Amino acid sequence: MKKFKLIVLLLFLIIGVQKMNAQVYKFVATGFSVLEKEEKGNWGKWSDYETTNIVIALDLDKKRIVVYSKEIQFYNINKFDKKIENDDDLIFPFSCNDIDNEPFTISFITRKKQDNRKQLYINQKDVILVYNIVNFPENNK
Repeated sequence: MKKFKLIVLLLFLIIGVQKMNAQVYKFVATGFSVLEKEEKGNWGKWSDYETTNIVIALDLDKKRIVVYSKEIQFYNINKFDKKIENDDDLIFPFSCNDIDNEPFTISFITRKKQDNRKQLYINQKDVILVYNIVNFPENNK
């Protein structure tokens, strides 16, 4: 009986430790730019780069990406797409949908030839947002 209680206790501890190691990655956006489609459906020009200091969370367990900007951007991840790597970039794309259930792609990109600069691209139907990001300070502990 003592052995059974010990096994049950160990099982609960193992499950609890796994829950504590949730796959949540946090970033800080240091700046952003926006590209919008014009009335005729052609892409315009990128906006001027604006500095910012907002938190972005990638929660793999809950399958969502949250951008804590003035208006919180909440995106569900439908599919973890295949990683793309070439000489210039390392890309982690995600097939997502927004609150209106519109499909689009969000990509975390590392620019290898630019000192491993990290960017987040949100590619929606009529607008593309790009954020320059760095790891959230607590990720470095």
